[in-house]
Amino acid sequence: MGAQEIKNSDDFKRLIARYFTTIKPINNKKDSYTAEISVSNYCELSYAISNMLKLCILALDHEAIGISKTAKDSSIDVALILKVVTQLLPMDEIEFLDEINKMVVTNPDSADLESVITQ
Repeated sequence: MGAQEIKNSDDFKRLIARYFTTIKPINNKKDSYTAEISVSNYCELSYAISNMLKLCILALDHEAIGISKTAKDSSIDVALILKVVTQLLPMDEIEFLDEINKMVVTNPDSADLESVITQ
């Protein structure tokens, strides 16, 4: 079925359900969603949060006098911060946009929504 042949919103809803997975609605809260990150334990979570806070302090105060005086370990694990940020990227949604671009913008005459839905 081509992009121009979508008869109802069920096809589009199936695409949305397949690709929109990064955020999930919170029950009983309108317009609120959660995004998930994976950590191995509370220590890793605490370490990630601590590193993000240190990075923010450095961004606000390039000398970061407060970090070196108050923190036992003033080093920042940038790799851990980037790992967390990477988990929050909406990759499925970006793939969806790419599929829509292929169907509608790049090649609208041969758009095949059914093949996208059944992949």
